Amino acid sequence: MSRIDYSVWDHIEVSDDEDDTHPNIDTPSLFRWRHQARVERMEEFEKKGEEMNKSLLDCRRKLAETQKKLQQLSVAASDDAKAELSKIQAEEKKLKKEERDWAKRMDEHRREEKKMPWNVDTLSRDGFSKSVVNVKAEGGEETEEEKEQKHKTFVEKYEKQIKHFGMLRRWDDSQKYLSDNPHLVCEETANYLVIMCIDLEVEEKHALMEQVAHQTIVMQFILELAKSLKVDPRGCFRQFFAKIKTADQQYQDAFNDELESFKERVRGRAKIRIEKAMKELEEEEREKRLGPGGLDPVEVYESLPLEMQKCFDEKDIQLLQDVISKMDPTEAKHHMKRCIDSGLWVPNAKGDDDTKDEEPTYEEVKQVQEETKKE
Repeated sequence: MSRIDYSVWDHIEVSDDEDDTHPNIDTPSLFRWRHQARVERMEEFEKKGEEMNKSLLDCRRKLAETQKKLQQLSVAASDDAKAELSKIQAEEKKLKKEERDWAKRMDEHRREEKKMPWNVDTLSRDGFSKSVVNVKAEGGEETEEEKEQKHKTFVEKYEKQIKHFGMLRRWDDSQKYLSDNPHLVCEETANYLVIMCIDLEVEEKHALMEQVAHQTIVMQFILELAKSLKVDPRGCFRQFFAKIKTADQQYQDAFNDELESFKERVRGRAKIRIEKAMKELEEEEREKRLGPGGLDPVEVYESLPLEMQKCFDEKDIQLLQDVISKMDPTEAKHHMKRCIDSGLWVPNAKGDDDTKDEEPTYEEVKQVQEETKKE
């Protein structure tokens, strides 16, 4: 038969009214002073944690901005840009060190909070309107494949509800919806909302992206709160709304800073996705244009001397022969081989039938060339 573990009660601070005091001491006043001192210590400790968390979020925001500048400068080639790049790299290194230091302080603060004794103020807090299992079960780490499958299954089942939550605006509406659908308070919802934000930004639906981004940070703050308290997120989301709705300025500022930083990251990610899609499209179009020798007719045309380009523009074979005859034989051979490999020139194309075969290839190249110049 298993025994009940009473060791959890070892760190409970005894209530003030259980102390024995001298008959000449004003006991009620002593209890009030002790209680006030303990409350002030708790408030000071909590304030210290909030300040550290704000500093950590501020440091991460600055680091994200610095990394964005670094990405922009890395493609520049000017001397000024290179000098600025070196300066930004040093700043990034400094901010990374600061981020590690703040994260370490936050971990120490949480450990210290966990070791603090319980008392009447921490034991007598309001409960929740629902009973949920709020302690995380100990278990092994999930593999990436398991996480992916879990996310896919969850989204297939609750996609409509997640999207509905993403469109809510008021704190009360969000809290009520999560109270009615507590299964949404999880990593899978946060991950889907992030993807949804990027999709909306790619589609240039900027206002909608900002709305869903707000709800994404709401979910992420709830998950972070659950991690710090070491409880199931479903058991603490009301604490988040209670705190954010009381207009705690530091907490609100931290929330807004993280929201702005997140929106910048979404815009950056969407830009990268668009650039990648454009590059893939251009490469696909280029593959379609490649001639029999694997060369791009547009690139070959642009590399030709102006005299040869004029020949192709006017479709004048005699003029092309005259230009080639005046060129260095080696250079002429080089250019003509490239023209053949790209399909700009079809060798042995004599007679009406052959001319008809050649015309479409040339016309297509010219059309692509004209479109390229317009762009």
